[in-house]
Amino acid sequence: MSKKSDLEAEFAYQIKVIGLAEPKREYKFHPTRKWRLDFAWDEKKIGVEIQGGTYKGGRHTRALGYRNDREKINNAILLGWRILEFTSDMIKSGEALDIIETLLKEQKWTN
Repeated sequence: MSKKSDLEAEFAYQIKVIGLAEPKREYKFHPTRKWRLDFAWDEKKIGVEIQGGTYKGGRHTRALGYRNDREKINNAILLGWRILEFTSDMIKSGEALDIIETLLKEQKWTN
């Protein structure tokens, strides 16, 4: 299993444990491009992207990968999505969960 998959599994587990509404995984949000969001609460147009490898020179931190990520995120925003991006340390510390929990509760949207 890749580090990103490990992080995604950990984040999904955290969401489940505290009883938040379960997001869709690898959600195709764009009508014509193959872009996917790691997690999506599609009814609320809230997306989460997990940025693995940020401290190790992974794809997301190299010039082309970074540029392509911005294109994807900008297009999601143009389609009305709110996108949150989290690094591995944000997931491991629980910070990512706190942020998404705050946003979903603000939207009055839990299980």
